[in-house]
Amino acid sequence: MTGLAIEVERLVKRFGDLVAVDGLDLTVPTGTCLGLLGPNGAGKTTTVEILEGLQPATSGRVRVLGRTWTEDPDAIRARIGATLQETRFHEKLTVEETLTLFRSFYPRGHGVESALAQVALEDKRDARVGTLSGGQKQRLALAVGLVGDPELLFLDEPTTGLDPVSRRGLWTIIEGLKGRGRTVVLTTHYMEEAAVLCDDIVIVDHGRIVARGTPEALVHSLGGEQLVEFVARPAIPAEALERVPGFSGHRQRGETVSLSVQALHEAVPALLRIADEHRSELVRLSTRAATLDDVFLALTGRTLVEEEQG
Repeated sequence: MTGLAIEVERLVKRFGDLVAVDGLDLTVPTGTCLGLLGPNGAGKTTTVEILEGLQPATSGRVRVLGRTWTEDPDAIRARIGATLQETRFHEKLTVEETLTLFRSFYPRGHGVESALAQVALEDKRDARVGTLSGGQKQRLALAVGLVGDPELLFLDEPTTGLDPVSRRGLWTIIEGLKGRGRTVVLTTHYMEEAAVLCDDIVIVDHGRIVARGTPEALVHSLGGEQLVEFVARPAIPAEALERVPGFSGHRQRGETVSLSVQALHEAVPALLRIADEHRSELVRLSTRAATLDDVFLALTGRTLVEEEQG
């Protein structure tokens, strides 16, 4: 299957004087997983809700699976699935009754047994929704999104509240969907999740796309694929740090300085010499590979972990 599952041109969404989405352009090829990342309030959830048909755009053009929400809403709903940030089900229904209800909304799809198996809730089939734990309710929400066997699946922070085993189980499901030519749009605060699952990542801030690319390309865009992080007392002047071999930039948060460099074996000895020249003591020094979280921090000023805690 080829083509575009989603096409967005100059999308704008206003809530009174607030511009939540500001001229966003986006395409998502069929059979891929797109990661939509951004700080809280950046407009990513609003964008997803417009794509899901939950709210209208103020202006712009949106096509989902080759159709528009104004012309063919029923045709689109029959072919998509969604797991929202927060889903509330009728707490008196059982898990099986809930899935049976949602399965009835689709002309085709999985059986209830298959949906239960995909999210490992077979032993909770007869449990009332109100008795489920937070993680179990999240898995039920995922099963509801999958029960119609969607061509396009929207997952808005689907693994929040899941234990590590359940989270990796979801990863397997997403990989299986892609293997069958399905398309996934994912928002997440888990850096590793985005790096593992997403073919393409879009970072949104203030309603606009500030970066897009594969996880590898975004990390490479920092200019250095290795980081040297240190605390120096007294501080080393910024202009002196530029003499470190392979230097491509630096950031500072509090006392901690992060240098983006190309080769650690050249950068670390040079940094030690520069610290000695300035009579500065390195009270902490560590090295690591750059990650998506570093890209997110460089572009938005916060890390993905801080966004989740926020």
